[in-house]
Amino acid sequence: MLPLEAIELDAFRHRHEHHTFWCGLLLGGCGGQLTTKLYTDRVCHFAHHPDPDGLPQVCGRHARGVASADHLYVKSAAAAWLHGRGEQPRFDYARPDGAPIGSVVDIQWRRGGLRVHLDQAVTPEWDAGIEPVLCMSVPVDRDTLISRWYVHRIRLDNEGTARRVRIGTEAFARPTEWFALDHCEMTERGLSTPAVERIIHAHRTPPPSRWPTGKAQKAPTAQVRARTLIRRLADARKLGSVVVASRVCREIAALNPTGVDQATQAELAAAVQEADCWLEQQARARRALFSRLNDAVHAQKTKQVRELLIRVNATATHGRTEAEDAIVEAATDHVAALTRGRQAPAPRRETHVGSRAAHQRVGNILNNLRRRDVLVMTAEVRGLVKVLLQAAAEAGTHVTDGEAGEIAAWQERAGLASFSPAGAVAAARAAAAQRTRNKQEAAGQLPKQTRSGPERVARRFWIQHKCPRCHAGKGKNCVNNTRSGTGEVRRVPHPERLKPFLEERKGKAPKRRLQAIDITCPDCRRPPGSPCASPNGGAHRSRAERAQARNSKNARP
Repeated sequence: MLPLEAIELDAFRHRHEHHTFWCGLLLGGCGGQLTTKLYTDRVCHFAHHPDPDGLPQVCGRHARGVASADHLYVKSAAAAWLHGRGEQPRFDYARPDGAPIGSVVDIQWRRGGLRVHLDQAVTPEWDAGIEPVLCMSVPVDRDTLISRWYVHRIRLDNEGTARRVRIGTEAFARPTEWFALDHCEMTERGLSTPAVERIIHAHRTPPPSRWPTGKAQKAPTAQVRARTLIRRLADARKLGSVVVASRVCREIAALNPTGVDQATQAELAAAVQEADCWLEQQARARRALFSRLNDAVHAQKTKQVRELLIRVNATATHGRTEAEDAIVEAATDHVAALTRGRQAPAPRRETHVGSRAAHQRVGNILNNLRRRDVLVMTAEVRGLVKVLLQAAAEAGTHVTDGEAGEIAAWQERAGLASFSPAGAVAAARAAAAQRTRNKQEAAGQLPKQTRSGPERVARRFWIQHKCPRCHAGKGKNCVNNTRSGTGEVRRVPHPERLKPFLEERKGKAPKRRLQAIDITCPDCRRPPGSPCASPNGGAHRSRAERAQARNSKNARP
């Protein structure tokens, strides 16, 4: 774990000055070499070494939190635990049905094995010959807890910069008890904790006798057994356990009525009749659940398929028919196909964080292109422009007017006018701009000069001049006057700031003299509106001379 604070990172660098760091393949990374980034105004972090060709790094790792390495912590803790018991374990990060790496960790040794599930990507198999250990997000239905007596859980707690493994034992009608790995053992039954011993002892120990030692306990009479079965049937219905209710109904049917009074027999018949109606309702609900799952699979409704599949695996694992198994298999294949990328996922709504990250990539790529002296459009530069267009499509409305113009220029130079992401960028920006104008017109905040197409002035022009009304300086947005407003920043400039440009456009004012920033720089190829990439931040001399020459030419009669 890289320290987040600058002072701690200094000590970390000194301690590991002879070590190198790499983007882990077992974390879903690219395998490239990493370096440490030290900041005093934000969090320190690892970063990829810059590409020698200036291309952006492409890494498939998306999760950055400490939990994304839980499978590695599990392997480390299990290896130390088993080595201390004289075992030589083998580990495998299994990916059944294309599950993400780290979802499942298989641990095998000479006398047994465990399959650790760290998320819900893979459904646990209870009779596959290897004992499942489940994270807290994996559901377990009541019937499984009743039939198996208990299941094991796993969680990882933070301890400094490490993660500590803890094993829990969950049983029906019992709270989950947690233990350190050192308190667990491997027995003939499999993984065992102190809670397992108590649960097994409670199941195997008969209830304490009320008779003195030496007197044989009489078997319960038919009357007592009938009353017990009635109570057990009511409890099973209250808990919603179809398996237990069906078993109790079979026991009532096999009960010898001899010795049971008429009132109890009538109560048994009524209880069985009510239970049959309840079981039929549960069967109808089960058929409806599988029908909804089947319809969702055929309609390719991925979100609904995931939700219904989790519900089916949690409540309807017992006594499945062949048709139900086929529906579950089809749903599992559908989800697995999406995970493996065989089917394109449904388009997702753009998220704020994702679009901001894409906008940052747009800025990085544009800076890369500006630093190049592109006289001939090579395949490498054309590929970089394609990446730029795709990032701009993801950024959507975060792309500014200046960036959109620069992107369009690079698209035209690369001959990618028909490339689809550019159309997505233009459509997204046009729709967002129209929505913004509609809201501002409704609120009366939009100046008359900017409500129609011919009266609009590009930001790169008016932002370079001071506003005569609010006195906002060069490079600053206009603000509402403090005497009549709140002093907050305006989304559009004051009409007085736009007036010189509009008068120049209509021929009512002398033509404005060109500034250096209004033309393309011949040295660094920065487009109009973008400052030069010079060490001091000012314009290159050739750019200023070209602007002066154009002004002299325009001033001639």
